[in-house]
Amino acid sequence: MTSAVAGDSAGAAHKRLRWRCRRGTKELDLLLERFLAAGLEGLDSQGRAAFERLLSQPDHDLQAWLIAGQLPTDGELRWIVERIRDPELPSPP
Repeated sequence: MTSAVAGDSAGAAHKRLRWRCRRGTKELDLLLERFLAAGLEGLDSQGRAAFERLLSQPDHDLQAWLIAGQLPTDGELRWIVERIRDPELPSPP
């Protein structure tokens, strides 16, 4: 695979993730898009898979975990929720 094709593929994947971060509530959108911009690059493939899995969860669960402070019982989801809620995560420029 050429680097141009790999770059296009990575760009398309990032756009798909960005679209999936749009949940319809400003609070969730801000949290998820902040993580996408500032935290995603630091994840390995397992961490990225956890983020994608989190995005497949219902909005009411995401609100409970990311806004209301509850934690998922699933360890992988708990791990990514804690990363997203990390106050040390820098805001995107």
